[in-house]
Amino acid sequence: MGFIAEGFQKALHLIFSGNAEIFAIARLSLMVSVLATAAAVLVGVPLGSWIAVKKFPLKKFLIALINTGMGLPPVVAGLVVMLFLARSGPFGFLNWLYTPAGMIIAQIIIATPIIMALSVSAMQSVDPKFYQQMLTLGAGDWQAIKVCLKEIRLSVLAAVIAGFGRLVAEVGAVMIVGGNIRHQTRVLTTATVMETQMGNFDSAIALGLILLALSFAVNLALTLIQQDRALPR
Repeated sequence: MGFIAEGFQKALHLIFSGNAEIFAIARLSLMVSVLATAAAVLVGVPLGSWIAVKKFPLKKFLIALINTGMGLPPVVAGLVVMLFLARSGPFGFLNWLYTPAGMIIAQIIIATPIIMALSVSAMQSVDPKFYQQMLTLGAGDWQAIKVCLKEIRLSVLAAVIAGFGRLVAEVGAVMIVGGNIRHQTRVLTTATVMETQMGNFDSAIALGLILLALSFAVNLALTLIQQDRALPR
């Protein structure tokens, strides 16, 4: 039990001593997860909303496929991205393998199905007559969808929280695509795994606590925004 207490002490020391390497790792973790979440929102929310309101062949099959993507194993996403970004891959010329850019792409692939599926579900909760009324009043498809999104904005924020929560704790994809390179692609999750494998449990606990604190801070901010908008005016 002593190493647990030591881990807590080391975490506090690393935080309050202003350890440059730890804060660099935390900043990279936050940057990768936030940018990937933002990109997934920009793609997933509009597409999910459009799929929910439109009628087309194989719609149910597509929704089932999106729902399946919510459980996409991160290591599979990482493997696919690695194959495409490898030197012999179709996008090898970008030189994004073992870079934060490659890690962001892998995380976008992980988060997009989650946000898209939740957006489909949220948009389908809107009364279809409301959407049709917007069209009758002269609004275009995307204008009507935008109005509907304002009605379900709390559900959209919940999708953002779910997407970010999945990404900030993700380790498989960023390990494969990023390589856990010190001062380049090492993030809190991969650093925690490395320290655990090396038997440095106090450092692993410290990194884990910092990761939890970072995740809680961002999710708290998003939750406060969500709940503030939920309050009656």
